[in-house]
Amino acid sequence: MTETAAEFAGAIDRGLENVVACTTAISTISGSTLLYRGYTIEDLAAHASFEEVVYLLWRGRLPTRAELEPFERSLRRNMALPPEAFPWFHGLPTQVHPMDFLHAVVAGLSLHDPDANVIDDAANERKAVRLTARLGTIIAAYHRVRSGQWPLQPIPDRSIAWNFLYMLLGREPEPERVEQFDTCLILHADHELNASAFSARVTSSTLSGLYSSVMAAIGTLKGPLHGGANEQVMRMLLEIGSPERIDSWLDQAFATKAKIMGFGHRVYKEGDPRARILREMSRDLTREVGHPELFEMSARIDDIMQNKKGLLPNVDFYSATVYHSMQIPVDLFTPVFAMSRVSGWCAHVFEQYGNNRIYRPRGRYTGPVGLHYEPIERRR
Repeated sequence: MTETAAEFAGAIDRGLENVVACTTAISTISGSTLLYRGYTIEDLAAHASFEEVVYLLWRGRLPTRAELEPFERSLRRNMALPPEAFPWFHGLPTQVHPMDFLHAVVAGLSLHDPDANVIDDAANERKAVRLTARLGTIIAAYHRVRSGQWPLQPIPDRSIAWNFLYMLLGREPEPERVEQFDTCLILHADHELNASAFSARVTSSTLSGLYSSVMAAIGTLKGPLHGGANEQVMRMLLEIGSPERIDSWLDQAFATKAKIMGFGHRVYKEGDPRARILREMSRDLTREVGHPELFEMSARIDDIMQNKKGLLPNVDFYSATVYHSMQIPVDLFTPVFAMSRVSGWCAHVFEQYGNNRIYRPRGRYTGPVGLHYEPIERRR
């Protein structure tokens, strides 16, 4: 065995499952508890606004009223897209996956941001404000353009949650719907060292800029094993169609070993606390909009998966019916996830820059050795 082979002869942690790659003070999971900077997700979801949580993630503590008001103004003032972005919505193809469109527009914004390649604390926060404020605007504008409608401008004295629903649906949203959507943004804002947060940190560890890091995270979130799962959950419910078909549909899925999206989690073993909050919201919302069968179907699938497979729902499972009840198109579920999670990505990039070391893992080589080059005419 060569020295290199001996050095990497130990067990491999596939997916880096048991590897601690960095220290972080942003969020953590313990049992079935999720903490943001020491606060439980239940506490924040019940009492905080999304803007307060963004401040908490970036600055390490909840703001005072005197601190929150200018922070909110800064976010709201930056929700409108720059004039350079307007032609993109008619020049770029909109019949594509919305995450691809979001990725392209974020790349475009970086070309017009004077801070794009400046890596200092002040410039990084300015960029983070712009990105956190604008992702919802991009998503809503994309949807309206592809639907043959003109994009709406954000109202600068309203919250990110209010403006997204207004710009997407073309009408002032009901206060209770804004409150529910704001809670969803809080629930999705950060989640320890998940795949997209890790890709943001890996990219920023090379001292690439915040835009590059967020673009890497968007690409990672697109995958159906990460942020795309709630979209797949809703498509599953629509395919099943009615509560009467659930048992036969699941029996067929089990027989073919098909993956049931929205269940199980790499870290949570005692249940995802965000799923518990969203389950209650789903029950109330589906009843309010006149489709209680969607919750009934979800609850039945939940029971079967727990009893037959020992799997608990994760955040994606009930968020699907919540977003559907809010009239958010199914293919926008993952972009909406990004609209919230960008706040956490930015927090991770800030933290990475503060104590940086470039990520450089090693791989155990399993290929051949001792080969010698043969001229092409001698090869068989």
